[in-house]
Amino acid sequence: MTDLNGQHALITGGGTGVGAAIARCLSEAGAAITVAGRRLAPLQDLAKQLPKAQAIQCDVTDEGSVAALFAAAAETFGPVTIAVANAGAAKSAPVGKTDMALWQSSLAVNLTGAFLTAREALASMRDSKQGRIIFIASTAGLKGYAYVAPYCAAKHGVIGLTKALALEVAKEGITVNAICPGFTETPLLQNSIKNIMEKTGRDEDAARASLLKTNPQGRFIQPEEVAETTLWLCSDQARSITGQAISVSGGET
Repeated sequence: MTDLNGQHALITGGGTGVGAAIARCLSEAGAAITVAGRRLAPLQDLAKQLPKAQAIQCDVTDEGSVAALFAAAAETFGPVTIAVANAGAAKSAPVGKTDMALWQSSLAVNLTGAFLTAREALASMRDSKQGRIIFIASTAGLKGYAYVAPYCAAKHGVIGLTKALALEVAKEGITVNAICPGFTETPLLQNSIKNIMEKTGRDEDAARASLLKTNPQGRFIQPEEVAETTLWLCSDQARSITGQAISVSGGET
């Protein structure tokens, strides 16, 4: 079992879904946990369930907010040694109906937020010559999906960021990787299903089936599968794994 005692893991978008699953998994391995996000209540609810955890409100699209997050996190548990950039959002629209507000907001949370999280994490990691930066990207960073062009563009950007940053810090004891889940059983998936129902008139079973068919295994990814992949990347056994985009998608990519 991976032992993360003495490690401090910070997870953005950590209140629900994949982020919450990662927080629980790394906590079980012994890490101190900081969960961050815009909505404080679910973060606090999760932190109360973990033995050594805190909740901090943060807007990952705001440079000052991210800097304040890392400073506050370090005051309690020391420097962050594992940074998981998980915060994200996906709204659908045809390209012809994608206005600048939707485009900019998607890039801000999915790409700029990931960049700001990683950049802030690097300072303390470089001082200690160790660290793990893990981006929760998506299969949308490895292929295209219709009607979510801004999201695909942002997640492709995250993969590029992963590869570039991994090369920059390869000799500094820091690894940088991206995990690319397929459709995962989370509140974000439920929102997508609801959107399909509203726009097409399909019932929930039909809407779910339309997304499920992308997975060759015929099932949705579970948040715990992404969490276990994250845990492995934090282990000593993964110290040579860097600059990778790891697909957790049942063979889709």
